[in-house]
Amino acid sequence: MPLALLALAIGAFGIGTTEFVIMGLLPQVAHDFGVSIPTGGLLVTGYALGVMFGAPLMTVLGTRVPRKRMLMILMALFIAGNLLSALAPAFSVMLAGRIVASLAHGAFFGIGSVVAADLVAPDKKAGAIAMMFTGLTVANVVGVPLGTLVGQSAGWRVTFAGVAGLGVLGLAGIARLVPDLPRPEGVHLRHELAAFKNAQVLLAMAMTVLGFGGVFAAITYIAPMMTRVAGFADGSVTWLLVLFGLGMVGGNLVGGRFADRALMPMLYVSLGALAVVLALFTLTAHDKVAAAVTVALIGALGFATVPPLQKRVLDQAHGAPTLASAVNIGAFNLGNALSAWLGGLVIAAGLGYTAPNWVGAALAAAALVLALVSSALERRTAPQGTAVAGSAGSLPSAGSDAARQPAAAVRH
Repeated sequence: MPLALLALAIGAFGIGTTEFVIMGLLPQVAHDFGVSIPTGGLLVTGYALGVMFGAPLMTVLGTRVPRKRMLMILMALFIAGNLLSALAPAFSVMLAGRIVASLAHGAFFGIGSVVAADLVAPDKKAGAIAMMFTGLTVANVVGVPLGTLVGQSAGWRVTFAGVAGLGVLGLAGIARLVPDLPRPEGVHLRHELAAFKNAQVLLAMAMTVLGFGGVFAAITYIAPMMTRVAGFADGSVTWLLVLFGLGMVGGNLVGGRFADRALMPMLYVSLGALAVVLALFTLTAHDKVAAAVTVALIGALGFATVPPLQKRVLDQAHGAPTLASAVNIGAFNLGNALSAWLGGLVIAAGLGYTAPNWVGAALAAAALVLALVSSALERRTAPQGTAVAGSAGSLPSAGSDAARQPAAAVRH
């Protein structure tokens, strides 16, 4: 794998850390600014909304900018947002810093996915995307617990200053290691927008919302579920989240490896197994060992869908994948917000702390149905005798982006 993927992974590590570390530091931040915990929660909500709206906005603004330069601009924006959070004199200023940092999130992963795929041979694209996303998954194993520990002992401002330092490291790595990839000729905003007329692109994004939503329906409420149902101590939740993060790392790498061989079958297996495991979580949540194993499995199966879903969007968007790729990152966050809301509704209805698991199972099952529909539609519309891209044992179709790029054109 090219060293440039390491630079992208470092940037992803910093972004993943800043996204999730606020959850562990929220009480300290709220106390220091003299606001309530629910008000402090706007730092989470504001970031998520910034990702959703910032992904297409920043990508559109960068359509005329070479991808390497745009990645550097995004990392600079990320650094500025985290420094603003670290130095914020008031809660409103910190919220602004969170939003500024979030604007880089979706576009970085969207453009980064395209760059990562362009750095390797066609049969290694999903693996390259997975390598970049490894930075995000490792952030949940190392960055978030370490950032929380530092914030609790040395102050939350030190944590955000440290995250800004990670951004500097990522920026330097991109400047040094990522090659100057030429912007595709003839690709303009109207070409990027045209990708959204493709039903397969929209189906892939819907799978992203529902499939990843299934994961966060359960994980959003893991603290009360594990402490009040499984019987774990409050301090154990951090280590359960580390287990979840380890599952994410493994699932992401496995998903990337097998998506390059058989993309759609990989989605069938991961989404189907995710639906089953989430349904079983309503039972395993009552036993400590079984609950811990299930948390790791949810992380693994959930993130096994990320590389194939991202590659599916890239493949189906053909010659103009950048905007579609970035919007798909926003779709992950939309899934998070939707599932958290639905999970809260069933808890508020008095169905118990394990009820969100049923919501997650239903969402994952719905994503599996969409995957089957997408595959059936692709077979129906493919010319007779043409192999369907992503099918087990097949080669990419002649119209796919992968088929148009010879293996010899690998960039290092």
